Amino acid sequence: MDFSLTKKQEMLKKLSEQFAVNELEPVAAEVDESHTFPEENFKKMAELGFTGIGVSRQYGGSEGGTLEKVIAVSEFAKVCMSSAAILSIHLIAPQAISRYGTEEQKKKYLPRLTRGGELGAFALTEPDAGSDAGSARTTAIFDRETNEYVLNGTKCFISGGSRAGVVIVFALTDPSKGTRGMSAIIVEKGTPGFTVGKVENKMGLGGSETAELIFEDCRVPAANFLGKEGQGFKIAMQALDGARIGVGAQAMGVAEAAVDLSVKYANERVQFGKPIAALQGIQWYIADMATKTEAAKALVYHAAYLADSGQPFTKMAAMCKLNASENARFVTNLALQIHGGYGYMKEYPLERMYRDAKITEIYEGTSEIHKVVIAREVMR
Repeated sequence: MDFSLTKKQEMLKKLSEQFAVNELEPVAAEVDESHTFPEENFKKMAELGFTGIGVSRQYGGSEGGTLEKVIAVSEFAKVCMSSAAILSIHLIAPQAISRYGTEEQKKKYLPRLTRGGELGAFALTEPDAGSDAGSARTTAIFDRETNEYVLNGTKCFISGGSRAGVVIVFALTDPSKGTRGMSAIIVEKGTPGFTVGKVENKMGLGGSETAELIFEDCRVPAANFLGKEGQGFKIAMQALDGARIGVGAQAMGVAEAAVDLSVKYANERVQFGKPIAALQGIQWYIADMATKTEAAKALVYHAAYLADSGQPFTKMAAMCKLNASENARFVTNLALQIHGGYGYMKEYPLERMYRDAKITEIYEGTSEIHKVVIAREVMR
């Protein structure tokens, strides 16, 4: 199987790398430390077409597919995991609308979410419905008199929820049917009854805000209904499959950067009269880090290939996310060890990378859930 990039993909990789180094890296530490959403850089992402990956040019997108997302997200993750997460999670909304939206919805929302620089969010998780998404309690009851859906409930841990202008909310339109009664609805920021609650103070990804969303008799026009009634759980699971490849790309990128930093430091750091790169223990660390990271990259690229070629990719998405995320923790941990006391200091990027890497084992499905998914797919 050939994972060689096309000329356009090579150009995208170069553009992503340049943008990451010139725009994201200089403010990465500040963004994390201050827990500030990188507003200006997100606008620049939109101007350069990153926020429209996977969306037709007809609606302001830059086209491409899952591999293009992997390329951009992984390059961003090498210098700023917050920015990589922001882009990766944002793309869920426009891609879902591209796939399931009506023509009117595409014309209304996609230009805003692509070149328009408006952030998108995906609201599935609830206080009592994390890994068990089928336990969601948020409702969207249809009011025939006004032709509106009335939303009530609370969503939590929603990435970009406090900043998003367009949110895809998953709610029960028929609570008696469980997951078969779940539907997807587009809710715009500023809609009466829709408020942002607590903004979380997290261990990592300081620049990617995570918030609680509250719906209290929030009335949304029936025209905002995404897909068919009862199709919400299917939409959510398909979106999560794609999102998991995005998390794999984040984990892959931060691991690649950690390997590069470790090689550079090991060649420069002199102890006992010679660079520590001459020590076999350090060499073995580097060998393990590089090998496992290449393996993770192969799984991520394979998952993207399957997704883009229209083949089933649920199993491979879970595999790439599980493997790449666990590798990111493993590699950033060893990289920090190689750097010793310097790696532990906030003056160096590894301390931030180590904290950021952990979330890849948790969001868009924990490692434990992915093992369940993989086992189910393998043993069916």
